[in-house]
Order: sequence, then C-alpha cells, then structure tokens
Amino acid sequence: MSGAGKVVCVTRASGFIASWLVKLLLECGYTVKATVCDPNDPKKTGHLFALEGGKERLHLLKAELLDEGSFDYVVDGCEAVFHTASPVCLSVADPKADLIDPALKGTLNVLKSCAKVPSIKKVVLTSSMAAVTYNGKSLIPDVVVDETWFSDAAFCENSKLWYMLSKTLAEEAAWKFAKENGIDLVTINPGFVIGPILQPTPNASIEVMLKLTTAEPLRPSVRYVDVRDVE
Repeated sequence: MSGAGKVVCVTRASGFIASWLVKLLLECGYTVKATVCDPNDPKKTGHLFALEGGKERLHLLKAELLDEGSFDYVVDGCEAVFHTASPVCLSVADPKADLIDPALKGTLNVLKSCAKVPSIKKVVLTSSMAAVTYNGKSLIPDVVVDETWFSDAAFCENSKLWYMLSKTLAEEAAWKFAKENGIDLVTINPGFVIGPILQPTPNASIEVMLKLTTAEPLRPSVRYVDVRDVE
C-alpha cells in the first residue's frame, strides 16, 4: 500500500489508536493532516513528529469537535478521513456535555465538513463494541452478533451507560448522514484496546484500561484487541 502523493486526515492524532494510525500512514508514504487539541504542546505532539516521516509529511492542526465548520480546512484536499476523536470515560458529572455532545455532534461536524470535499473517497469512523452489544439481549452461545446488531439507546440511557450511549448515538447518526449525503463510510467496532503506547503519558482510554486491569486481571470473556490490529 503506497500513499505517496496522497493526503489523508486523522482526528485527535495524539490518542492511543490514532497515534498508531498516524505511524502506519506515514510509513506508507501518506501526507497526514491531523488534529490535536494544542499543536504547540510538545508533550502531546512530540511523539508524533518523532515518527518516521513526521517532520516531512505530518501537519498538526487545531479543530474543535463542537464547532461546526472547524474541520473544513482540515479535510480539504484529503482522499480519506479517519475520525478517531471521541471522549473515553466511564464516569462523568455531566454525561451530555462530557460524552454525548462531543461524540454525536463532533462526528456530525466532521462528516458535514467531509460532505463539502469531492476528493474524499472514504471516511473511517472508530466506533466501539459499546455501540453494538448493549441492547439488553442475552449473549448466549447460540446468538450470533453481526452487522445488524446495535446497542439500544433507551436501554443504555435507562441503565446510565453513558459512554455506550454516546458511541451508539454517534454511530447511528453517522450512518444516517452518510447515506443521505453519499459518503462512503466504514466503521470499526473494537473491544477493549490494549498494547504499547506511543505517547509519553497515558491518555483517558489507557487510564480506563489501567483501572480495569488493576481491579481484576484480564478475563478471557472480555473482547480485547491489540492496538496494532485496529489500524
């Protein structure tokens, strides 16, 4: 796979999965336009510029998930967009402000920007198992979970599963918008993502995993995915 001369976008490039994605894209020769909260913060960006090709083909830009239109200039000229930016937290004070709005409105804002750019051939959304398995149904051995499964928003809300609700609403809205606007959308739904980190300090998703694995050892019944297999 050669990306020489091609431009792609990765949102929230300093994240756990996104950092590995940027690494792969740069190694394949792509020019990467990537968003971060603060492009001038070396603690968040140093590991990205240190990647092979980072100094030559990585462009870090600032864009806010909740600001409609802020991704217009980021995705302009791109052939593909990888939207990985979404808050990860299992316990929040204000679920709507801290999780649901950034996930739902942020995803739609990115897609609205993509709809304005004819050169974009594909949009890849990093969703989650949280968006497909929380519907109140029993996962007995005979049950097959396939592409028809989605988490039930009402079930998640009634159960106060706020992160699961945020991912469910975001993916549902993404598919609806993509179909209405002719966007070639792909979603990936990993489980708990583990593996080596590229950034110097753990981010929110890593901290959640550390808390879970500290409380109890890794269980074979939980779906774990190596971050290098998510790229």
